[in-house]
Amino acid sequence: METLALIAHDQKKNELLEWVKDHREALRKYRLIGTGSTAELVNSILDLRVESFGHGPQGGDILLAAKILMDEVHRVVFFMDPHTPHSHEHDIQTLIRTAVSNNIPIALNRSTADFMVQPEPKGKVGEAGE
Repeated sequence: METLALIAHDQKKNELLEWVKDHREALRKYRLIGTGSTAELVNSILDLRVESFGHGPQGGDILLAAKILMDEVHRVVFFMDPHTPHSHEHDIQTLIRTAVSNNIPIALNRSTADFMVQPEPKGKVGEAGE
């Protein structure tokens, strides 16, 4: 089972929660992990289990980067707030670079997150029925 990490800055937590509600069934096929407050929020409101692994500003982003390096995370959904300065900006950039460098899909907004969990299309282009 693939592991999908869920992260959201404080200003984006409600948006992430709505996204998780919209994709609840698709997300059931993943082992879900998330930074502390994001995991708590999803667990308290929805019927999904998100394992917590640490708070973003207190090293959670670096912990997630390490999990990527250890091949423990296969996809990342990170609803980030690009308009608010963050004290742990370097950690955020390290996480993004680690995902990109290791060819791990990382969705930084809702449109990309929607695409990431879409079901695989059936058949191939050019097959009968298309």
